Amino acid sequence: MDELVVTGERTGPGMWHVRHDAAQVWILGSMSPLPKGITWRATQVENVLDGAGQVLVQKPFDIGIARILWLLITERSVLMVRGGKRLKDVLPADLHERFAAQRAKYTDDPDKWERFRPLIAAAFLQQAAFHQVGLSTRLDLGAAVRALAKKRRVRVEEIKIAGVSDVMDALKSLPPATERICVDASLVTVERDLPRLLDRAQAWASGNVERIEKLREPAEVDACRAALDTGVGAADLIARIRRTWLGTIEKYLQGTGVTLVVVNMDLLLEPGGLLDQLRGKGYQVDAP
Repeated sequence: MDELVVTGERTGPGMWHVRHDAAQVWILGSMSPLPKGITWRATQVENVLDGAGQVLVQKPFDIGIARILWLLITERSVLMVRGGKRLKDVLPADLHERFAAQRAKYTDDPDKWERFRPLIAAAFLQQAAFHQVGLSTRLDLGAAVRALAKKRRVRVEEIKIAGVSDVMDALKSLPPATERICVDASLVTVERDLPRLLDRAQAWASGNVERIEKLREPAEVDACRAALDTGVGAADLIARIRRTWLGTIEKYLQGTGVTLVVVNMDLLLEPGGLLDQLRGKGYQVDAP
């Protein structure tokens, strides 16, 4: 993972304060991608940690080269285009034309990623675009907060959300129509959404939640999320992620003391997301 730099120069990411009787849960929203070398001020986080009993962070979803090679051998049919075909053979012509145009911007290889299934190829292209504009998906806010907690000897609990096998199972059951919708969303991100992602990241670092909420995702990204939510494997995985976080947060709201939680910002702010669900259950939620 790349390093997330802590500084004293900014306001810092905002935190939601959730209360129930003698329990307090502070929720810090994480974001990805972020610009490499971005700095964030940890003063409020450090103040909460001084009185916290525990910190909850997602168990790192890390996969080494050995596991990647093993997956390429054992799950080749899930990751690659089948039957000796290439990406251009399975993508609609208009989507492949757009893919090829963006690939030419970010790589010199006209055949790069042609052997991968559409969603995987689009993900590789998106990562290449992120890299070129200085964005990274490897900046781990959870690791930064974990380090701050360790200095203060605050207990850290890692919440297992999903593993490699869960993602592979979701890919196996992903309908082709849903995959095409999400490839379209990924291409839109590369074609015209990179400035918004940079703006959103700076708003996160300065604690401007109102700005983040105004920087709406493209309609194509919303369509991909909606399609995933109505599928079988992916929907089950997404629902389990939401359910796990809600249940974990509620467990600590039923106790006493102070808990700091690091959760993906999209899970917090999406309509009907974690914050809406907590409010709906009667918990007091104070915005940053």
